[in-house]
Amino acid sequence: MISSRLPSDLSPNAVSAALAWRRAAEQPVIDLTESNPTRVGLSYPADLLAPLADPAALVYDPQPLGLWTAREAVAADLGRHGLAIDPADVTLTASTSEAYALLFKLFCNPGDRVLVPQPSYPLFDHLTRVEAVEAAPYLLEYHGAWRIDLASVIHAVTPRSRAILVVSPNNPTGSCLHRDDLAALVQVCADHGLALIGDEVFLDYPLDPAPGAAPVLSQQEVLTCALGGLSKAGGLPQVKLAWIAWGGPAPARTRTLHAYEIMADSYLSVSTPVQVAAPALLKGSSAIREQLLGRVRRNLEALRAACAAHPSVTTLRVEGGWSAVLRVPAVRTEEELVVTLVTEEGVLVHPGYFFDFSCEAFVVVSLIVAPSTFDRGIARVLARGGA
Repeated sequence: MISSRLPSDLSPNAVSAALAWRRAAEQPVIDLTESNPTRVGLSYPADLLAPLADPAALVYDPQPLGLWTAREAVAADLGRHGLAIDPADVTLTASTSEAYALLFKLFCNPGDRVLVPQPSYPLFDHLTRVEAVEAAPYLLEYHGAWRIDLASVIHAVTPRSRAILVVSPNNPTGSCLHRDDLAALVQVCADHGLALIGDEVFLDYPLDPAPGAAPVLSQQEVLTCALGGLSKAGGLPQVKLAWIAWGGPAPARTRTLHAYEIMADSYLSVSTPVQVAAPALLKGSSAIREQLLGRVRRNLEALRAACAAHPSVTTLRVEGGWSAVLRVPAVRTEEELVVTLVTEEGVLVHPGYFFDFSCEAFVVVSLIVAPSTFDRGIARVLARGGA
């Protein structure tokens, strides 16, 4: 018997089926959805992972919140963003997905709800469902830039709400949390006793940030959890190290961390080698970060230049992150367009409905794809989707 927390229909969607057909026919595919930095032609130092072999990792010293040296390294690294974080307020996980799972268990009883942005990454629906939590959407609206619709936030709050989740920069919209929006969310959290969870995994990739963009821990008025990890901050998804930085009033923070520690002690999921290596990995991955930032900036500029020759296609403003959103003519459904691109052009993009865009027609592309591949793929997308 399969739990009802999982989808009842596990059959592939039309886009996945088209992609499977193309690959079964051994036809090439330009993947403009690629988000794995280890597969896009970056130059990784040959000895980057050597610290994982440190003999200190041969000793198992289970620490529910993480080894102190690793927590110190993460706290120091967050200083790059102007944040002064006490290592005692940093906890380690194996991934941000695991961090979400722990936080949902920490804050929510079955049937409680967390507010999540829309559009945003579809993983949230799955993560909340498997934790028996309801994902209640609030809206991001685009008016030359993406902003939070505060009325939809207030409307989504009920007596069973436990937290507001914000993603900055957002995946896929690339929008950053603006200081006035942060203040408004903090007020809602304070009024209703909610925690604020900030997913800031793309914080290292500013593209066109608003002057008022702010990390969630720039305020300390409400209990706040800021998520990050080496997957994006260091281009090392295979290393499996993420973190939660905690902020807010000291009494609430201390009480919550004690409860969190009990849960974390039940899993102890972060490997000792990666914790021992964390200081060196955070320092050494700066070169990867620089390559990635240069890549996304280059590809965004190329995308805008290409779209300039196709007035019917608009590149929406991107403030940060690894993705770009294109508004295309709604002469067919997004699914029809994307399936056509796969089967006839050999190009894979995401349709907007994957991310719960409120209307059509949008497609989403990754900005970390190798430049020559990116340019060829975008040319085909615009040739087919710009009419």
